[in-house]
Amino acid sequence: MGICEGRVCVVTGAGRGIGRAYALTLASEGACVVVNDLGGEMDGTGNPTSGPATEVVEEIRAAGGEAVANGDDVASFDGAERLVRTAVDTFGDLHCLVNNAGILRDRMLVNMTEAEWDDVVRVHLKGTFAPTHHAANHWREQTKAAEAGERDRPVARVINTTSVSGIYGNVGQTNYGAAKAGIASFTFIASMELARYGATVNAIAPVALTRLTEGLGPERTEEQREAMDPRWIAPVVTWLASEESSHVTGRVFEASGRVLAVAEGWHRGPAADPVEDPAAIGPVVDDLLSRARPPADMEGKDRQV
Repeated sequence: MGICEGRVCVVTGAGRGIGRAYALTLASEGACVVVNDLGGEMDGTGNPTSGPATEVVEEIRAAGGEAVANGDDVASFDGAERLVRTAVDTFGDLHCLVNNAGILRDRMLVNMTEAEWDDVVRVHLKGTFAPTHHAANHWREQTKAAEAGERDRPVARVINTTSVSGIYGNVGQTNYGAAKAGIASFTFIASMELARYGATVNAIAPVALTRLTEGLGPERTEEQREAMDPRWIAPVVTWLASEESSHVTGRVFEASGRVLAVAEGWHRGPAADPVEDPAAIGPVVDDLLSRARPPADMEGKDRQV
C-alpha cells in the first residue's frame, strides 16, 4: 500500500511536465487522480484538447491505477466547481487539490501588453483561488457533518505552485512573478483559514525543465538536465498529499534535483524609531539598509549588489 492509498487527488495542469509527474507518482502511491488539463499551448493559446490529460489517464490505468480526465478551465469559477465535482462524483470524495496549471508570457515590463499581464495573472492566481474555494467549501460541509456526528473530519490538503521567480524575482517576468508571489501569500493566509476544516495548505517552488522552461536560459548539460527532471519534485508533493503531513502547513518548499529546502518568508529586519522630518529620514534609512540582509538571488542566496 502506498502513502496515498484511497485518497482522491485533483492535479491541475497535469497533462504534461511537472503536473504529469505529480499525477503519475500520486497514482503509484495509491491515489485516485483527476487529471486536469486544458490542452492549450504554453502561452495559453490554441484550441483546448483532452489529448494530454487522456494520455496521462491511460498511463495511470495501464499501471493499475485509477484516474479520470478533466478539461475544465481552472481559472473559470464555474469550471473550477465542475472540477471539484468531477472528483466527488467519480471517486466519492476529494482529499487533495494540487494547483499546478500555468502559462508563460514573458516580456520586459515596458513592452508587456495588458493582455499578457491579465492572462498570466488570471491563470496562475485565479486558477489557484477558484479550485481552492470550491474544495474548501466541500471540506467545510464535511466538517459540519462531522460536528453533527455524521462522519469523520476531513483530512484535506491543498498544494499550490509558486516559483523562485515569484519569491526571489527574475527579470522579464513581472506578470508571472507577481502572480507566483501572490500564490505564496495566498498559501500562508489560506493555511490559517482552512485549518478549521481539517485542511493544510502548502506550496512548492519547483525548478524543472518542461515545455514552459525548456527555452529559457543557456543550453544545459546532461547532468543539469537530469537535476531538472520533474520526477524530483513529485515525491515531496505526494508526501504533502498524504495523511503523514498533517503537521505541516503554511510553508513554501523549493524542490528540484539539486535541493529540497524551506523558503523562509518576510520577516521584520532592522528597525528604528519613526522619523517625522522627511529631510532627516535619509541617514536613518541608510543605516537600516546597511544592517539589513540584501534581497535573494534566484538561488535563494544573498544577492551581490
